[in-house]
Amino acid sequence: MKILAFDSATSACSAAIWRDGEIPARRFVAMERGQSEALIPMVVEVLKEAGLTYAEIDFIAVTVGPGSFTGVRIGLAAARGMALAGGLPVIGVTTFEAVAKGVGAAERAGRGLVVAIDAKRTDIYAQSFGPDLAALGPPAAVMPEVLAKALPAGPLLVAGDGAAQLRPALEAADMDRIRFASGSGAPDAAHIAALAAERTVTAPVDAAPRPLYLRPPDARLAENGGARR
Repeated sequence: MKILAFDSATSACSAAIWRDGEIPARRFVAMERGQSEALIPMVVEVLKEAGLTYAEIDFIAVTVGPGSFTGVRIGLAAARGMALAGGLPVIGVTTFEAVAKGVGAAERAGRGLVVAIDAKRTDIYAQSFGPDLAALGPPAAVMPEVLAKALPAGPLLVAGDGAAQLRPALEAADMDRIRFASGSGAPDAAHIAALAAERTVTAPVDAAPRPLYLRPPDARLAENGGARR
């Protein structure tokens, strides 16, 4: 099984190939902007490095959000365009799931996991997971101080590129039970591919995954039909 996975939803851009349980090619670059220019060249590079063509890919995997409105749309548009051209199924993975998958078993041992994604506003996107990475509740857009008061009981690990934004609110909480995960905190296409591989076995593949937005975009239509903020 060969999966092409990529992400442009948050504070990085990445692409990877999954082939029969291994990652023969991967690219990951932290970036706040520029994903629209970086994504397709990354995809071309990982395909070339893995010695594959589009025709040899079995599935495409992509993050569906939440994250930057533009970044989410870039990834989904690329995935749908490639899927249409190649007649391929697309597997959608949330940014929460991708970040959680990237936290090693040793680091999260015996701890619940809170994934915090930078929403570029005063609130953050967050979702809690158990030690086995099973979701403990739905994702939400929430203020850091509200989240700090509603964290699950027991030892916790905080991951994601919104962790730094959450840290001040946690200083008033029981920090002895809370640690911060290592790494960039952004989704990595290698982990997205691994999740997609699991889903091709355990669940039906969604032919057209939809974006996950936890609040509306900043831009909206003006009365004359033009866009305004």
